[in-house]
Amino acid sequence: MLREIRGLGFEYAELSHGIRMSLLPGILDAVEAGEIRISTLHNFCPLPLGVNHPAPNLYRFTATDSRERESAFRHTVRTLETAARVKARLVVLHMGSVDMSDYTEKLIDLLGEDRKGTAKYEKLCADVIEKREQRKERHLELAYELLGRIAEQAAHFDVKLGIENREALEEIPFETDYSIFFKQFPDPRIGYWHDTGHAQIKANLGFIDHAMHLGSLAHRLHGFHIHDVRFPAADHCPPGSGMIDFAALKPFVKPEHIKVFELHPAVPVEEVQRGVAYLKGIWGGE
Repeated sequence: MLREIRGLGFEYAELSHGIRMSLLPGILDAVEAGEIRISTLHNFCPLPLGVNHPAPNLYRFTATDSRERESAFRHTVRTLETAARVKARLVVLHMGSVDMSDYTEKLIDLLGEDRKGTAKYEKLCADVIEKREQRKERHLELAYELLGRIAEQAAHFDVKLGIENREALEEIPFETDYSIFFKQFPDPRIGYWHDTGHAQIKANLGFIDHAMHLGSLAHRLHGFHIHDVRFPAADHCPPGSGMIDFAALKPFVKPEHIKVFELHPAVPVEEVQRGVAYLKGIWGGE
């Protein structure tokens, strides 16, 4: 896997939340042999024993069950330990979600039926905003307490944390809460991780303006998951094959930011290369 990535011209790779424990020795050997370098890990990595599929939300920071939160803490610390072993700079985190009905998929379905702006669509938007505001306080308290503990561990391992924006309307931080969140966590080690696909889906749903959202958090930005979106919500496509205006994001892209192409495994090699070239043509050496 890593040799194929290196063969495509990438000097670095991210270890994501689909890495089974059995793969770790080979990864460590490849890193120690200098075949590739690791930029980032995505929690939880490696996967908990017995889990054989990507599961970034397996244990939620927001869970009201203390055992689930402790599992989230324990496996996040293991991710941080692994990051330190492979000399990765950052771990990407999901913060959890509010316990409520799934409005996101309902709205995406209506969007695909060209029903945005209808009375039903607007009512669902109003409902999701109202219900998540009503129910979020306890979940936020739990997640923030856990993140504080994780931040202490991240400092010990000298690893940064990237809080990823999510496409699901039920997951935190909500788009209206980021400024409050980063005031509560002023440590520069804790930063914002911008997933271009997730942001575009939120924009398609009408909850954010993609470029404005990124610009509002540029001062805490650590890096990117880069992929494109085909309307209404088909993500993990190569840049240039979808609807994201990458030129509008360029003013906020800096050389020190980590950039990870997060593409669907079924994307052909030629399309990967074309997407990378397309983005470099817009963002240049940034």
